[in-house]
Amino acid sequence: MSHTLSNQQLIEIANEFGTPVYIYHAEKIAEQYNKLKDAFKNHPTRFFYACKALTNINVLKYLKSLGASIDCVSINEVNLALKAGFEPSDILFTPNCVDLNEIIEGQKLGVNINIDNISILEQFGNKFGSSYPVCIRINPHIEAGGNYKISTGHIDSKFGISVHQMRHIERIVKTTKLHVKGLHMHTGSEIKDADVFLQGLEVMFNIARHFEQLEFIDMGSGFKVPYKDGDKETDVAKLGEKLTNALKEFEAEYNRTLEVWFEPGKYLVSECGYFVVKANVIKQTPATVFVGVNSGFNHLIRPMFYDAYHRIANISNPSGAERIYTIVGNICETDTFAWDRVLNEVREGDYLVFYNAGAYGFEMSSNFNSRLKPAEVMVKDGQPFLIRKRDVFEDLLRNQVEVL
Repeated sequence: MSHTLSNQQLIEIANEFGTPVYIYHAEKIAEQYNKLKDAFKNHPTRFFYACKALTNINVLKYLKSLGASIDCVSINEVNLALKAGFEPSDILFTPNCVDLNEIIEGQKLGVNINIDNISILEQFGNKFGSSYPVCIRINPHIEAGGNYKISTGHIDSKFGISVHQMRHIERIVKTTKLHVKGLHMHTGSEIKDADVFLQGLEVMFNIARHFEQLEFIDMGSGFKVPYKDGDKETDVAKLGEKLTNALKEFEAEYNRTLEVWFEPGKYLVSECGYFVVKANVIKQTPATVFVGVNSGFNHLIRPMFYDAYHRIANISNPSGAERIYTIVGNICETDTFAWDRVLNEVREGDYLVFYNAGAYGFEMSSNFNSRLKPAEVMVKDGQPFLIRKRDVFEDLLRNQVEVL
């Protein structure tokens, strides 16, 4: 059974909590998590939720209750994970371009540390030697992903240590006695093809032969979820089967079983999310008909930042005649959500919903134009719960210091 919220449920929540509002369906998160778990049931596998996608503490606690571990990219995400109840051993800390002190904070908290550049690797090795095992993030130079901004394995990427710098890594490990317990790679987001993962795995096997004490190989994430009609989700069952076979073959040579780690973010929370807005105005121009809504890129920046496609529907008039609209926001910049989109006739006051709004929606929101951030609601067991209050005017001034 696929878990979805009906138009009626969305309208009731919008009426109760106001708009714009982010709504998350808990059982959809569980459905996605269980799909991954089933796909890799024949090999020791751990799933670390990439919490940068959505960090509301209730979402973190819910994923913990499902058995997930957690992947963090900042020390504040690490502290949020601890607050949500995750054990340090279930937290993976993969920062990028941070000061050594932030990594030492993670070390003091006892979390798994993933190091992604030569300089920090050497400094960490000199300071801790073999006393604190680490993971190394490799850039495999495999380009994959739906958009250059989310593709992280290419040659120009700032992420990871180049696979061509193995000699340098080996020298550091040897001279500092660093204990490397894991290898990590992440090529990008929205990977449809299982063979990209297998290609990455081959690179990882070649590197693994240089280390004798590995406990796991971390394949990052990149599982694709459908955004448009006709989009295909990554076939995780097929991927699980292919990866399991490849791993068992390598483990026979390596003489030990390696855990596989993954860091799904969007895959777990994208489809659970609905963003409901209200049509403020219908504005006819010589070129198009605009629907101006009570939101903008201050609430959902993906369409403007990544050219991301979100399916949009008019839930107030689902059987109205179909017309073509351009959906825009109320920000004093060009904030077009969609050009020439077919919707059931939109009237001022109608509710529109953006689907696939769980990942990088609220998380990337701002107070641009001194607009207030929206509320967040979680639906669990059919019940809606407010999990973040809508901003009020005082929130805009909260950290300002009046000196004049």
